[in-house]
Amino acid sequence: MKTLIIGILVLLGSLARTEAIENETVTFTSIVKSVSQGTVAVAVDAPIKHSAPRVLGTGFIVSNGFFAITNYHVVSENLDPTIVENYVVLSGEGTVAKKIKAEVVKIDLKHDLALLKLDSPLSALKLGNDELLLPGSEIALTGFPIGAVLGLYPATHRGYISAITPDAIPASNSNQLTNTMRARLKSVSLIYQLDAIAYPGNSGSPLYNPFTGEVIGVINKILVKDTKESALASPTGISYAIPVRFVRELLKGATS
Repeated sequence: MKTLIIGILVLLGSLARTEAIENETVTFTSIVKSVSQGTVAVAVDAPIKHSAPRVLGTGFIVSNGFFAITNYHVVSENLDPTIVENYVVLSGEGTVAKKIKAEVVKIDLKHDLALLKLDSPLSALKLGNDELLLPGSEIALTGFPIGAVLGLYPATHRGYISAITPDAIPASNSNQLTNTMRARLKSVSLIYQLDAIAYPGNSGSPLYNPFTGEVIGVINKILVKDTKESALASPTGISYAIPVRFVRELLKGATS
């Protein structure tokens, strides 16, 4: 009888764990769907040069839906004033994409952030609070790692925060430190180091809490061992993100 009771308790425990895992999976898939609706591809639209917008990276919608956040390095190109050439964001799924003109209205060079104003609104993501999450916290990111060659197909990766680290470009030895890097180290910000797969096209992707969907940071760089091409074939799994508090600072006075 005692063995039977133990067996029943073990079975019930196993069923409860299975149900909890299934519920978490359902919740995460719904959150990914919601985040994807507020995640956009950032591109240059130049009909004379390209038959379709050239995707540069990823961004996400904030505030009242008329604004998007991305990395500054994604939109740092000088557009040609002699032809029709504009930054745009692409929203949608597959080959059905909505193209919206975007203007760079504010930048934060130090933290590699840019604020874009859109001609029409999209679904905005909710920003988390300014408190840094602890190492070991689970995270997710959604973006366009290989652009939109075959259409808009956002990819999601999941991982965790591995460290809170100074925002310094890794160097194998002191001889590789440039004057610019040394100056940056004198006034350094703390950012997230992640154990999560990301690719060059993920620049500007929202980093978010996988249980709530709240944005906690912005993907801005990955650790590359050799060349940019090798980052696609053999990613290191080490990436970095700017904490969301710097997004809030960029938004101050710009979206009212």
